[in-house]
Amino acid sequence: MPDPGLVTELLRHWSGGDRAALDQLLPLVQQSLHEIARGHLRHERADHSLEPSVLVNELYLKLVDQRQVSFRDRVHFYGVAAQVMRHVLVDHARRRNSEKRGGDLTRVTLSRSFAAPGGDRIDVMVLEEALARLETIFPQQARIVELRYFAGMTIEETAEALQISAATVKREWSMARAWLRRAVSSPAPRGHA
Repeated sequence: MPDPGLVTELLRHWSGGDRAALDQLLPLVQQSLHEIARGHLRHERADHSLEPSVLVNELYLKLVDQRQVSFRDRVHFYGVAAQVMRHVLVDHARRRNSEKRGGDLTRVTLSRSFAAPGGDRIDVMVLEEALARLETIFPQQARIVELRYFAGMTIEETAEALQISAATVKREWSMARAWLRRAVSSPAPRGHA
């Protein structure tokens, strides 16, 4: 595990416009980024065509293309990385679904946290739409879901990333899980947020 202080320092240099800092940073965080990617893919169906390396490479491409970046610290960076990976997976599912014109929808395996009654499989687009609806109503809860569920952050890491108390994270996490359980059990019609 890389020195958290060094990672934060390199992130600040990169945020200040030092592109060489990014070159130093990426090898240090590669293992952690692969763990986040594996966490995302654990929730995908078994025959998913993306691998952790592909998600990390997509993240790198998006990071390198950024002209202006601003990360407070390593926890914030990992949270943003998890969010970008989630969007890559959703884009991949959309492309796949459009190619098949709605057939064989991409499915993710949900932990018991959000499992729909009668099973633990759900369409990734249903989950994405539910998260989008949650974000419009309770943005902080949606961000907590991203960090806890997709990035695998602890309560304390999530609190640090969002600059809120651990008690608030616990309360909001509990409410978000309940809201998402209901939302994925009875999703809104496609195209409605």
